[in-house]
Amino acid sequence: MSRLTAGLMRLLTVRYAPRTDARPFMDRVETRSEAGLEVSIAVPSDRESERFFGVRLAHRGMQPVWIQVTNQATVPVRPDLISIDPAYYTPLEAAYLNHFAIGKRLFSFGLLAWMFLPLLPLLPFKLIGARFANQRMNAFFKEHGFQAGPIRPGDKKEGFVFTALDEGFKRVHVQLVAEDHVHEFDLSVEVPGLTLGGEDEDLAETGSLDELDEASLRSWLEQQSRCTTNIRGNVEGDPLNLAVVGDRARVLRCFGARWDEVEATTVATAWKTARSFLLGAEYRYSPVSSLYHDGRSQDFALQRARATINERLHLRLWRTSHGFEGQRVWIGQVSRDIGVRFTLKAWNLTTHKLDPDVDEARDYVIDDLMAAKRVSRVGHVGGVGAAAPATPRRNLTGDPYFTDGSRALVVLAKARTEVTFFPQ
Repeated sequence: MSRLTAGLMRLLTVRYAPRTDARPFMDRVETRSEAGLEVSIAVPSDRESERFFGVRLAHRGMQPVWIQVTNQATVPVRPDLISIDPAYYTPLEAAYLNHFAIGKRLFSFGLLAWMFLPLLPLLPFKLIGARFANQRMNAFFKEHGFQAGPIRPGDKKEGFVFTALDEGFKRVHVQLVAEDHVHEFDLSVEVPGLTLGGEDEDLAETGSLDELDEASLRSWLEQQSRCTTNIRGNVEGDPLNLAVVGDRARVLRCFGARWDEVEATTVATAWKTARSFLLGAEYRYSPVSSLYHDGRSQDFALQRARATINERLHLRLWRTSHGFEGQRVWIGQVSRDIGVRFTLKAWNLTTHKLDPDVDEARDYVIDDLMAAKRVSRVGHVGGVGAAAPATPRRNLTGDPYFTDGSRALVVLAKARTEVTFFPQ
């Protein structure tokens, strides 16, 4: 095809070109099995989704999740799509929301539309092209969407469920309903796209752990620094009021759908943070400042954001070389931001205002994980040092806080379970 012909085709038509062969996300498949049932998931990144479906679903706040269910049991099962996302989109709904709308786009220009008058004769061709492209899109989404209904013994079903967008780490809860039992599967997979900081994960997760028994773990935690510090280690910051036991994947999985990893501080993320601050908007993955423990900044951080960037719970975690019950021990800091205030101690002259009751944030983490049945054992140890409301300590930016001096100790569960408590 000549360049002239190709140019005319672009002018007269609307191109819709999904690529079913673009499946790099299938290299990240996660699988769980139980009682003859097997569930697998894979989640494409924003760009991978755009290549496969031919449109950028993330711009509409959507994220396709590929799911495969294999039934080798003796009874039929029915996948409960609501368990995956109560607000999931049907295939045709997802397609409709991503339709090409040439006329709507033209009218949205208002008076500027007069600039396009020389191209007005092409509009009917564009409208017809958009209609045919949208029909192809409907058919493609329908073909590749996960079809509801029972899966009989010996059968397998696969397809995409169109869910709300989650970046960084996608957690998927799948329920398969049988005649007399509901089988539950919790799966999670990392999704490329976020600009995350921290050490190289593969390097950091290797190496043997210094295994501790319960008494040694409690003693070791009580001897750890009571607070984070600045980079030089000569000024105390927020209290190290949390210890978590579990490998990195388990930490991410157990903290549930509303705790998100935070992005690294870059020019791009700084701009997104400033824009969210000025507009009072949500930024689920906004960076947190670096605090230091044993001479290094946090290995990664999580946050639970509200509707505005000025209000959030956030926690920082530092990996240690110690283990308990075969899992890594992390030491961390959790606090609640309740607003912003002016300060001369930050380069941008503003900082988040800390809720001074830092024990509330610590215990919120425990309650949240217990509600999700993600804790096998929980308790409190010393090590933070008490500070009364009348004589509070202060963090690096001068915010006061008070505490009973305890550090939460949480052992994360491999699967949903009932909690037991460490003796106090």
